[in-house]
Parts: sequence; structure tokens; C-alpha cells
Amino acid sequence: MPVITTIEDLRKLAHKRVPRMFYDYADSGSWTESTYRANSTDFEQIKFRQRVAVNMENRTLKSTMVGQEVAMPVALAPTGLTGMQHADGEILAAKAAEKFGVPFTLSTMSICSIEDIAAHTSKPFWFQLYVMRDREFIKRLIARAKAARCSALVLTLDLQVLGQRHKDLINGLSAPPRLTVPNILNMMTKPRWCLGMLGTQRRTFGNIVGHASSVSNMSSLSSWTAQQFDPRLSWDDVKWIKDEWGGKLIIKGILDEEDARLAAASGADALIVSNHGGRQLDGARSSISALPGIVEAVGDKIEVHMDGGIRSGQDVIKALALGAKGVYIGRAFLFGLGAMGEEGVSQCLEIIRKELDLTMAFCGLTDVRKVDKGILLPGTY
Repeated sequence: MPVITTIEDLRKLAHKRVPRMFYDYADSGSWTESTYRANSTDFEQIKFRQRVAVNMENRTLKSTMVGQEVAMPVALAPTGLTGMQHADGEILAAKAAEKFGVPFTLSTMSICSIEDIAAHTSKPFWFQLYVMRDREFIKRLIARAKAARCSALVLTLDLQVLGQRHKDLINGLSAPPRLTVPNILNMMTKPRWCLGMLGTQRRTFGNIVGHASSVSNMSSLSSWTAQQFDPRLSWDDVKWIKDEWGGKLIIKGILDEEDARLAAASGADALIVSNHGGRQLDGARSSISALPGIVEAVGDKIEVHMDGGIRSGQDVIKALALGAKGVYIGRAFLFGLGAMGEEGVSQCLEIIRKELDLTMAFCGLTDVRKVDKGILLPGTY
């Protein structure tokens, strides 16, 4: 087993262990992937002010996200098909997050269901909702999230239509994978993954099959998903969902300052500055470059979070310095999951925790809640 020191180490190991179509699903963007790349590379331009001869004892990373105490201001992002990176992937990731003390967010398009996560965890988790044309199905999803004790609803607004994702099209992405000759040959080189999948019955979209009207198998699911993402989504729908849910609401997919002001006016508790990991509009700006303007636009009217491109604790603290109250990691934990299951997710979180803690110390601070632009070198952000 190689020594794991960075998220990149986990990525390399996941690349070896996860079948091509599912690894590519995680590690890719839309069209030319320019926004996907910018999400990470734009962090590199931001530089720190190193401070010395300050007391670095008694450091703390404890904070809150939408009023919930967290061990560090990092949540696991909602990611589709997580249970295809590793058998029972959502369950394993949720357990790792719970042990670490950070929120886990389950995607609507997960392999393990809302009920699966509730049965394997003891603390509330968060649920991410896509808006479908079938409003009765949406009402049932929200009711299931309430029954599962979910403590926040993350409403994604930037997937009314699906981005052009070339690798997914080339690979013929499906869950479970179609048993074509190329897929079979590729899976034969991933014995650990195959053994895990043989040991579970969770191989399709657990929140949808058997729950949505007329969806009982994969053939009906394909046509249903093609028809159901709702391009008519509006802020009136956001109000309806807020009223239906009645709890903490987080709006995901904000990249424009005017949309940020509309999100604040909607009464949501938080917004997530996000371009869907570079998987929707290629050529859109990176999340970290959009963050400062959005923070300035909404002030203290709504809590601002962000995701996109975070591969280290240093990326986390840069986002916090630019005004985010919390961040989400998606690919980083998926790499850990694909590499080593629950242990890999835990290792991902520990890597980020250590990098965040040490960087904060080098910048002369001992409390993550006091991080601001003062730790950054002017002219680099």
C-alpha cells in the first residue's frame, strides 16, 4: 500500500481501482473542461501572508454551518452515483462523515437510498433535491427526508438541463454498467470493485426505483430521468419547496451576483457558490473567483458556502478567507472512497483537517472562525 499524504495520492489509487466509466464520471467536466480545470487552478493564484512569533497553541477548527456544529467548516457534497465508486458508497461516506463530525449530503441521484443512510447513521444528515416535473414525487422525497431526520435540504438549481459531458457519453454511463465487451474487460482489471459489487444489492438509483410512479426497473428509469428534470424551474418553485420542507434550506448552484440576491430574498438559510464542479456550463467562471463578489452582494442576509476545486485544506482556508462560512468537497472524498472505501473517506477528511490546521497556524491564527482576508497576500485574490 503506498503512503497516502495528499488527495492526489487518493486520486491515483482510485484511478487504479474504479472502473473507467465511474472514475471518469467523478474526474471530468463538460465540453472542453475549462471550468472544471479553473476550479482548481484559480486557487493556486491566491497566496498567503506567513506570520511568525505568534502563539500557535490551542488551535480550533470547530465552527457552524446553518447553525449546526461541525468539527471543521467542511461538508461532503452531494454526488450522484457515489455507490458506484465503491459498493454501498453513500453509506460508507456518511459513516465516515458522522465519525469525523462533518455533514454528509445525500444526492437525489444516489445509489443508496435516504432510508439506507438513516438506517446506518445515528445523527442527522443533509439531503440534496433536484426539481422534477413530477411534483408528487418531489413531495414524497421531501417527506422521506423528513422521516429520515435530515436536518437540511440542499436544493440544486443549476441542473434544469444536463451539460454536455463527453466522457460520460463516450463511456455509455449507466448504473449498473451495461455488460458490453469493453466494460467487461475494464471491470476484469478491477477485482476489488467487482467483489464489492457482488456483495451488495444496491446497484441502481435507490431514491427513484420503486418510489417514482411507473419506475420499477432500469428500462423505465432511463426514459423517466430524460423526461423529469424540469427546465421550467423558477423562484416560485423555490418558495413552494421551502414551504413544503419547513426546515433549513440551502440553495446550490449560485454563480451570479443577481442570483445571489434572489437567493437571499427567497428566505433560504444559505447559498452555495457552485458551477456544478464544471459539469454544466463550460466557460463559466470558477467558484473561487465568483465567491468574493457574491459575498459582497449579499452581505449578512444569507450564509454563503462554496464548492468546486477544493483538493486541500489550503483551498478550504482560502475560501474561508474570501468570505465562505463553509465549503463542500465532492471529488476529494470520492477519490478516497474509490481508493479505500470508508477508510479512504476518513483519510481524505484527516488530510484536509491537518492541512487546514497547519496553514491557519502559519498565518498566525488559532481559531478558524477568525479567518479573513488578512491572511492573504493583497493583489493575489
